[in-house]
Amino acid sequence: MSSLDKLNFSNTFATLPEIFFSAHQPQALSDDFLIHFNGQVADLLGIDRDAVEQNDFLDIFTTKKPFDGFKPIAMCYAGHQFGHYVPRLGDGRAILLAQLRDKDNRPWDLQLKGAGPTLYSRGSDGRAVLRSSIREYLCSAAMHGLNIPTTHALFLSGSREEIYREQIEPGAMVLRVAPSHIRFGSFEYYFYSQRHDDLKRLGAYVLEQYYPHLLAEANPYLSFLNEVIEVTAKLIAKWQAVGFAHGVMNTDNMSIHGITLDYGPFGFIEQFDPQYICNHSDHQGRYAFSKQPEIGLFNLSCLAQALLPLLHDDADEAVKLAKAALANYQAIFVGHYAELMAEKLGFTCVIENERKIVTALLDVLEANHVDYTLFFRTLSQQLSAEDKNKCRDLFIDRASFDQWYEIYQNRLLQENVLPETRSEQMKKVNPKYILRNYMAEIAIRKAQDENDYSEIEDLMKILSDPFKEHSSYEHYAGHPPEWSKNIEVSCSS
Repeated sequence: MSSLDKLNFSNTFATLPEIFFSAHQPQALSDDFLIHFNGQVADLLGIDRDAVEQNDFLDIFTTKKPFDGFKPIAMCYAGHQFGHYVPRLGDGRAILLAQLRDKDNRPWDLQLKGAGPTLYSRGSDGRAVLRSSIREYLCSAAMHGLNIPTTHALFLSGSREEIYREQIEPGAMVLRVAPSHIRFGSFEYYFYSQRHDDLKRLGAYVLEQYYPHLLAEANPYLSFLNEVIEVTAKLIAKWQAVGFAHGVMNTDNMSIHGITLDYGPFGFIEQFDPQYICNHSDHQGRYAFSKQPEIGLFNLSCLAQALLPLLHDDADEAVKLAKAALANYQAIFVGHYAELMAEKLGFTCVIENERKIVTALLDVLEANHVDYTLFFRTLSQQLSAEDKNKCRDLFIDRASFDQWYEIYQNRLLQENVLPETRSEQMKKVNPKYILRNYMAEIAIRKAQDENDYSEIEDLMKILSDPFKEHSSYEHYAGHPPEWSKNIEVSCSS
C-alpha cells in the first residue's frame, strides 16, 4: 500500500482536445468534515488506509490543498433521458480529479461528486445533499457486496453548509471511483453533433485505455460493441436476479464497462412486484423493474447508432453489423439470468424446463406479495419439514406454494447433492441483507437530525458482506416496518 504522494496519478482524459471536457476547480464545502472512509476501496486503489488519518486528507481530495496528481475536469456527454435525446449534458455536479493505475496497472477514475457548478450544470448549484450522498455511498458498497459490478466510493464527507432542493438540507460530497466515467452518451454527443473525427478520437482513446485486447481485432469497434453488449446484458441479469431497480436508466447513466452507474433513485424489491417503480418521478413507469431488460437493449441500440461511423465506411454495412451485434443481447441476458436463478434455487445446472419453474415461482411470489429477498434466504435453509413451514408461512395462499414446492422438490431430486451442501451453496448467492429504503432512511434521519453517523458504519458492515449471518443485526433481515411504505425516492434523491 502507498501513501498518496507515491501513487501513479495521471489524467489521460485531460490529454484529449477540450471539446471533451472543461477544466473546473472544485469548490469545497464550508466547515466540512469526514463522515466515513471505505477501507476496502482504499485497498482496491492501493492507498494506505492510514492516509485517512492525515490532517490534510480531506483538504487534498476537496482540493483545498493543492496536489500535484490532480488535474480537475468536468466531462462532456449527451444522452437519451426518458427516451428523449438531450444534445448536451455533461458532469453538472461531479468533477474528475485524477486517474491512477493500481499495482496491477488497472485504471481508476477519482471523481468528486457535489463539488460545485461546472459548464454543464445548466443553472444548478452543482452540489449534492447529505441525503442523496448517503444513499449512493451505501448502495455502491451494497452492490459490491452482492458481487454486482458497480462504481465505488472512497469516502463520504459532510458540512454545515446548507443546500436547497425541495427543502434546505446539509451539503455533502462523495468521492466516486470507477474504471472510467465514460458513458453511452459520451459517444452520442459526438455522433449527433456530426463531430465524427472527435467520435473516432474518443473511440481510439477507449480502446487504448480500457480495451487494449481488442486493438488487434479485424474490426476493433465491432468487437468493442459486442463486449459492451455482453457485459451490459449480464449486468442487468444480475440486477433482475437480486431484485434491484435502477430508477434512471438513461443512456448518460450507462457505463461502457458494464457497471452500475449513478445512484439517484434506486430500490430493491421487497414484496415481489414486476411492475415496481422505484423512482417517484417516473410517472409513466418507463424504468419499472420488469422493463429493465428491454430498456437495456434500447440503450445499447443508442450506443450502436452512435458507433455506426466507426463500424464500417459503408453506412448500410455498418447498420447490418450493428443489428447483428444487438441480436445477441437477448440470448446473453436470458442465458445469464437462467444461470443466476438456477444458483438461487440450488440447482447445479440449467435444464430444459428451468424457465417454467422460475416463472411459476415469480407468479406465486407476486400473487402472495412475498418478500423477494426473505423468501430466497429462507428457501436456502430447507433442511427439515420445519424449515419448509417457515417458507410456507410467507404465503397467504399456502396451497399455491405447496404446488410449486412439489415441482421444485422433484427437480432437486434429479441432482445428487446433500441438502446441507446445497443449503450452504444457496446462502452464498441469496443475501440475508439488502439495502432497503428504510435502512437508508434511518441512517439519513440520524445524520440530519442528530449529527449521528454511527448507523452508516453499522450498515456498511452488513452490506459489505450481506451473505453472512451478522447476528447482531438480525433486525435488518426481516420484513420492513410498515412506515417504510411511505418512503418516496425521486430524481432529487
